[in-house]
Amino acid sequence: MIHHCEPEAGQRHSPPLPPFTLRRAQPDDEAALTRLLTESYRVLLAPDYRPSVLAQAVPKIGRAQPDLLMAPGYLVAETGGGALIGAGGWTWRGPAGGAAPLDWGHVRHVAVHPDHAGSGVGAILLETVIEDARDGGVRVLSCLSTLTARGFYARMGFSDQGEVDLALGPGLSFPAVQMRRVL
Repeated sequence: MIHHCEPEAGQRHSPPLPPFTLRRAQPDDEAALTRLLTESYRVLLAPDYRPSVLAQAVPKIGRAQPDLLMAPGYLVAETGGGALIGAGGWTWRGPAGGAAPLDWGHVRHVAVHPDHAGSGVGAILLETVIEDARDGGVRVLSCLSTLTARGFYARMGFSDQGEVDLALGPGLSFPAVQMRRVL
C-alpha cells in the first residue's frame, strides 16, 4: 500500500500540508524512525509533561520498535526527499501484550514531526491506519494516547476511556489516556 498525498489546490493548513507518500515501514527505517519519534515526543509533549518525566521517558518511548517495523499495519509518511515526517499503525497485539477480544486491534506509536504538527499529516495517516485495520477484520481499535494527543484522537472518533499510568521502568510512571473507537 502506497498513497501519494498532496494538498489540493486552495487547501489551507497551518502549517501547509507537504507532499508525502505513505508506505509500509521497513526494518531499515529504524534509525530515521527513532529520530522522528524522539523529536516529536520531545517537542510536542513538553506542554503536558514535566521535564523530568520527559527526560526519562523519551529515550524509552522514542525508540523505534523492530516488531512494529515488520508489522504489516505500521506506516511511515515520507517526503519526496526521503525524510520521515510521520509514522503510526496498528497491530493485533497491544503495547503491553495481554489478551483482548479477537476482533480488537491497537493503534501503535503514532507521531508527526513537530514541523508538520497540525498540517493534516497525522489525520491522513490515522485515517489510513483505521481503514487498513477495518479491512483486516478489526471491529474495535484501542489506543494508549499521550495527554497531548487526547484531543486529536477524540477528533478522529475515539472515545476517552480514562487516564492510566504506564510503568516505563522502575520509578517511572508515564500518564496516558486509554482511547477506543468502534469501527
